[in-house]
Amino acid sequence: METKDLFKVVGTQSEDAEKISKPSLSFWKDVFYRFRKNKLAMVGVVILILLIIMAIFGPMISGYDYATNNLSNKNQSPSSEHWFGTDDLGRDVFTRTWEGARISIFIGLAAALIDLTIGVFWGGIAGFKGGRVDELMMRTADVLYGIPYLLLVILLMVVLGSSVGTMILAMSITGWVNMSRIVRGQVLSLKGQEYVLAARTLGAGTSRIMAKHLIPNAMGPILVTMTLTIPSAIFTEAFLSFLGLGLTPPLASWGTMASDGLPALRYYPWRLFFPATFICLTIFAFNVIGDGLRDALDPRLRK
Repeated sequence: METKDLFKVVGTQSEDAEKISKPSLSFWKDVFYRFRKNKLAMVGVVILILLIIMAIFGPMISGYDYATNNLSNKNQSPSSEHWFGTDDLGRDVFTRTWEGARISIFIGLAAALIDLTIGVFWGGIAGFKGGRVDELMMRTADVLYGIPYLLLVILLMVVLGSSVGTMILAMSITGWVNMSRIVRGQVLSLKGQEYVLAARTLGAGTSRIMAKHLIPNAMGPILVTMTLTIPSAIFTEAFLSFLGLGLTPPLASWGTMASDGLPALRYYPWRLFFPATFICLTIFAFNVIGDGLRDALDPRLRK
């Protein structure tokens, strides 16, 4: 028997030491896999997808028009004919709920996209340029941030009139400030990195460095902030409509439906229950998705 047969190798063979035990993943693939493992975040994704599908197709399902009055059917409880019941004018609550979803979700997405565009541009330029440019731009943002948000929105709604466009404009005037601060902080921490210095050395301009290097590497906090901005805009619309400062009839939003349903809560609770439930579900979905993205994008939690 040879001497080598008397011994057993313990540990890793030298030829196996350099083998890759796990296939390498790109950053965004790793984020996707870790986000998918977050069960609560995936519940939020499913809820949001279902809400969007129903907002698109829901008003077509029932066969009723959201604005047509039918006083002979007013305040009917939920049934096979009217799945969510009817309101005090005989309008189908199911149809109005999903018509309201279209408007509420559209307002939230539009306001968030405007905040994203202005905030990324403003904060990116301020953080990259630095010096007097940064000082001037961020002091301007501080002045706007000091204006009471709801007071400004209410004032513009009263002066310009109630409409979807006015509400989006009112929310966007100061809504981008928080996004700009986050982007500025990310750009300040990234612009001193070696790859940015290399791009400058090779003659890349400001716009190319921002578009190719800084903004893509700051997308994590930007996406998280955006997912939290959308429910805030939806809640603001619902709050203003609840106070009677939102959309004018016969337009339907969850806020106007909740406002109309509150006086009838004691006798016809379904008129308030359905819009309030979907407001809560939408805000819950966006919040858990934002929390899931924050955890998935956190480098400290990577294994």
